[in-house]
Amino acid sequence: MRKFVSTVFALALLGAAAVSAEAHGHCGTRTPGINRRQERQQQRIGQGVRSGELTGRETLRLERNAREIRQDEREAKSDGEVTRRERAGLERELNHESRLIYRDKHNEKERN
Repeated sequence: MRKFVSTVFALALLGAAAVSAEAHGHCGTRTPGINRRQERQQQRIGQGVRSGELTGRETLRLERNAREIRQDEREAKSDGEVTRRERAGLERELNHESRLIYRDKHNEKERN
């Protein structure tokens, strides 16, 4: 019983440390906001392909950019912590990608 109480106490301390680190901007390698944005952008690209709003060339370029962002995210996580600067860089890349998706879906090019 004593070992169980010690284990529970240790887990509670770890949880408190994680909450404290998160409150101070140190989230380790967790990037849920970035992951949600990447997923949503993939959905937007897929919808553009299905609707015919994106050409094959546009789709290939957008998918290549998305792969590069995922690679940058992996590199940011490789040392065990994604710093504020790395997060800001990823967000900047995602903002740029989002604008490209919008531009390509709303241009007046002939679709094949």
